[in-house]
Amino acid sequence: MTDGWDWRRPGDTRAPAGQPGPGTPPAGTPASTGARGDAPSPWWSDALADPWRDPYAPTAVVVPAPGPDGAAEPEPVTDPDAGGRPRLRLLLLIPLITALLAGALGGALGYAFAVHGGAGRGATLGAPAEAPALAQRKPESLAGVAERVLPSVVTVRVTSLGGTSEGSGFIVSPEGHVITNDHVVSGSVGKASVIFNDGSSAPATVVGQDPESDIAVIKVSRTGLKPVEFGDSDSLAVGDPVLAIGSPLSLANTVTAGIVSALDRTMQAGEPGGPTRYYAAIQTDAAVNHGNSGGPLVDGAGRVVGVNSTIKSLVADGQEAGNIGLAFAIPINQAKRITQDIIGTGKARRTVIGAQVGGPNAGTGDGVRLQQVEPSGPAAGAGLRAGDVVLRLNGRPMSEPTDLIALVRKFAPGSVVTVEYRRGANRQNTSVTLAADAK
Repeated sequence: MTDGWDWRRPGDTRAPAGQPGPGTPPAGTPASTGARGDAPSPWWSDALADPWRDPYAPTAVVVPAPGPDGAAEPEPVTDPDAGGRPRLRLLLLIPLITALLAGALGGALGYAFAVHGGAGRGATLGAPAEAPALAQRKPESLAGVAERVLPSVVTVRVTSLGGTSEGSGFIVSPEGHVITNDHVVSGSVGKASVIFNDGSSAPATVVGQDPESDIAVIKVSRTGLKPVEFGDSDSLAVGDPVLAIGSPLSLANTVTAGIVSALDRTMQAGEPGGPTRYYAAIQTDAAVNHGNSGGPLVDGAGRVVGVNSTIKSLVADGQEAGNIGLAFAIPINQAKRITQDIIGTGKARRTVIGAQVGGPNAGTGDGVRLQQVEPSGPAAGAGLRAGDVVLRLNGRPMSEPTDLIALVRKFAPGSVVTVEYRRGANRQNTSVTLAADAK
């Protein structure tokens, strides 16, 4: 509604109704037409500088005028990420393709080298280099000794009423005589066999046995056998290297190494109800187990110095014993002598001194008291009497009756030994010529 007055605000440059004001676009221009084409635009050229402009006044979007043909073409819009994405995909694709090509090329080259180099066809990769001096197996080395002795060592199997027992042995003559332990063949019903180092076998017969010394001799019928070389067990010293060879726990051709731990270690052994065996044994820490019985103990020169016979163990009665580094062998000088007796006469002689030990206070801890002396025996002939206390035999101190029995049986009949004894408060020495048992 108008009343003829000009009610414009101060500074308002708009013209009165019906008259164009300054800054107003000419009629017909896009900005001069409202949404319906009949009202002026809410935005003028100086609208931003108008301090009295109503902030709640509607706005208008200026649209370009149609082209000559009457169609308005929208302004093209450009995606700001359109140019970057293809470039990023390209950067990721290039290394991937490169890696695939490199892998394919490497596989092809590897296959080519394998084919042309002979891989997969059992080709030799290279000749072994010559062993250094320390690795060469000289004849005197342990490996050289084992190589020489193994062909002469056998496994002994015997059939008895209780089943089959197994031990070891070694060839001592070209005729096929084999030394083993008596406890390996005891209870035999006549069927025995020997398995050689090369795995072949042959039947064997028992030639003879000596239960008290634990030595037995069997024989196989085969030619071309290689006997062992004998050493001298009396020349051994504590600390000498030795090898134990045999079939422990049925493991044939087993070699273990150690040293001589002690000499003249007197032992008393035997099964309940069986004979009592006495040894003045060679003690060794070479590993010896069940099945080693009867096998050879070999010195550093490859010579047999003992027959492996028994071991010490910490197990309780009825349990299986195993090696704890305490094994004992019959000295070969004793075993050789008994073997010769068995082969020659069918039985072995037993060496005696002609006196008995035992009874109360037999072992005084400082000597062995003689309980009885045979009137015509070797001891009586040397002047010994009942009640005398034997202190040493050939320099070996006595403390238990076993010591005297075992050491006497170590020597051959006819050997002369020195005996130091005490009678009352007097110490005396005498020489005794040992004899063979009349049995």
